[in-house]
Amino acid sequence: MKYQTKSAMIGKRGKRDEEGNCPIFVHLFNINDPQKTDKVPDKFLEFENIHKIIINGLNVSYLLAGQDILINDLEFVEIVEDTYDPKHHLVVSGKQKK
Repeated sequence: MKYQTKSAMIGKRGKRDEEGNCPIFVHLFNINDPQKTDKVPDKFLEFENIHKIIINGLNVSYLLAGQDILINDLEFVEIVEDTYDPKHHLVVSGKQKK
């Protein structure tokens, strides 16, 4: 699904299961660097049993403190849950402003 947003924060929401899958959250914001503010996300997305996150064509930052992935300067982001084999992958792509 395609979302108009300025930034996205992606992270693990819980513990991994015995097969290495875990719940993933994606929070969408209308500002850059939301981790520096107390702003609540504009949209909360949750995905269950994700084995891998695949990010195509975007510049990302890895936030060491929370072990989250931050993507700034977005025009839009597209998030697709790919059910490859029995493993589920989250595929993230989009367009960033230059």
